[in-house]
Amino acid sequence: MSLRIGDRAPDFAAESTQGRIQFHDFIGDSWCLLFSHPKDFTPVCTTELGYLAKLEPEFAKRNCKIVGLSVDPVTDHVRWLKDISAATGGNVSYPLIGDSDLAVAKLYDMLPADAGITSEGRTAMNNQTVRTVYLIGPDKLIKAMVVYPMSTGRNFDELLRLLDSCQLTAEFKVATPVNWKQGEDVIIVPAVSDNEARERFPEGWKSVTPYMRVVHQPRH
Repeated sequence: MSLRIGDRAPDFAAESTQGRIQFHDFIGDSWCLLFSHPKDFTPVCTTELGYLAKLEPEFAKRNCKIVGLSVDPVTDHVRWLKDISAATGGNVSYPLIGDSDLAVAKLYDMLPADAGITSEGRTAMNNQTVRTVYLIGPDKLIKAMVVYPMSTGRNFDELLRLLDSCQLTAEFKVATPVNWKQGEDVIIVPAVSDNEARERFPEGWKSVTPYMRVVHQPRH
C-alpha cells in the first residue's frame, strides 16, 4: 500500500522492548513520532536513538509519544540499547519495535511486498528504505512524513519544530512560514475570509500581499 499525508496510519500489533504494542492503543489521545531503522548496531542510527532519548522530555511536554522500529528482533534491540547508552549517554526509555518478519516495514510501505518474511540474512543496505519518520495525530492520521538516506542522520530538533507547527496549525486556521520557530508570527490561511479573520484575530494582521496576511502566533 502507498501511504500519504492525511491517510490513516495502519494499526498493527508487535513486540517491543517494552512488551507487546497495539499501535493505535499505544497512541491513544496523544500525538506520535514513529521512526524506523534498517538494522540494529548501525552507527548513524545509534546516534539518532541516543539523541532522541535526551530530547524525549520535549516531545512529552507536547503530548507526543515516541516509538522506534528496527528490522531486527527485540532480543537484538535490547543488546543494542546498551551500546546506545555507552556511545551517546542517552538512555532510551521509549519502546523500540521488533520487526524481524518485516511486517510493519511492509505495512508502512518502506519495503516491497516481495521482500521476504525474515530479517535474517538481510543487511542495512537492502533495508535502506526503512528510514522514515511518521508524525501521527491523535486522530490516527498521518500529519507528516520525512524520509532520510542511511548516510544522513536525522535532525530531531527540526522534527520537534515540525511537531510544533502541526499542532498549532491543527488548532488554528494558520500556516507557519519558512524557518518558523515557536513564538514567531504566522500566516492566516487563504481559505479564511477577511471577515472571518477579523473575528478570529481581533488584534489585526499585516497584509504583505493580498494573499499573505501575517499575524502574531495564536496561543493554545
